[in-house]
Amino acid sequence: MHRNYDAATDDSIPAKRQYCEQNAPSESTVKPRTALGGSREGHSKIDVSIILPVHNASSWLQECLQSVLEQDFHGNMELSIFNDASKDDSGSIIEKWTPRLENRGIAIVTSGHNSIQPKGVGYAKNQAVSQSRGKYLCFLDADDVMMPQRVRLQYEASLERPTCIIGCQVRREPEGSTERYTRWINGLTQSQLLTQVFTSHGPTVIMPSWCCARDWFDQVGRFNEGGKGVPEDLLFFYESLRKGGGVSRVDECLLMYRYHSQAATHSVLEDTIWYHRVTFLEERVLSHWASFTIWNAGKQGRKLYRSLSPANQKKVVAFCDVDENKIRKGFYTHEESKDRPKPKIPVKHFKEATPPYIICVKLDMTGGGLEENLCSLNLKEGQDYFHFS
Repeated sequence: MHRNYDAATDDSIPAKRQYCEQNAPSESTVKPRTALGGSREGHSKIDVSIILPVHNASSWLQECLQSVLEQDFHGNMELSIFNDASKDDSGSIIEKWTPRLENRGIAIVTSGHNSIQPKGVGYAKNQAVSQSRGKYLCFLDADDVMMPQRVRLQYEASLERPTCIIGCQVRREPEGSTERYTRWINGLTQSQLLTQVFTSHGPTVIMPSWCCARDWFDQVGRFNEGGKGVPEDLLFFYESLRKGGGVSRVDECLLMYRYHSQAATHSVLEDTIWYHRVTFLEERVLSHWASFTIWNAGKQGRKLYRSLSPANQKKVVAFCDVDENKIRKGFYTHEESKDRPKPKIPVKHFKEATPPYIICVKLDMTGGGLEENLCSLNLKEGQDYFHFS
């Protein structure tokens, strides 16, 4: 979950373009201030609103705003900023950049609050959306940098797919950080954007790259405002899919996506993500299967089995693996079960197992072995198997 929430002083900092390159009262709220656009009721006057939540982002904010300034989109564009109780220089940076953006014809609406604690990424994004006017919403994190063509290309894609979340390819900064994850983000096929939504990576298009129609956002509903530790992007993504929405990606690198220790994604517990993934898997896939095999007789496969509802546990006909030691044991006993006798699930070699499968082996971690084994069975992803790990 990618909610990447001191200050440089040089106004001329260029946006990176390499291709794949306080003295206010503690509870005061700053009401939305709109420039260059008049009433915030006139949604039809703005084509795209860039949605920018800000929390203690002074280290990166100037570079982010420079990338907004450099967009080559020729329609009417707006930047909607919500400052979520920043205690650094973020507020003064926003004030300094406002006239520069306005001079380029970019409408600005800003608001925020000065509470002791931030209210969270979901709340900040919801506030920025609510005060904005655009027909289309382009989400941006304050520590990331857009390529100049981002808004234009994603707006064009959104016009063709008004019920889709549109993403893009990204370049990670620092280069080489989260290398496996970045390969996954950029390498998914169009069909895999829908079939690989259950993996531990989260949404198949990352939140800071999202663009969608306001009408579709309103239909899906607001972001969860539970605050720190809530994967609000994953929950919104799943709800969009539940309501029949699609997922698409502009296959160009349109975002420099920064990795650092302060990113809000680090506050979300693995168990929280696991729970939502299992729930969605049961709802979207397992409810339609009469039986299935869990591919991995090891720790991850057994954890998935124990996490399933009793009804879905009964659908598991076998575990399969390539490890001869696990296969020789013959079965896995669910010791925690209250059933008597306790369930014993056969463990088989993958060539002897029966599809469909839930794959609990991480992609891109076996030197190509998993992918080769799947290919040898002539199976179709999204029909004969789904990836979960």
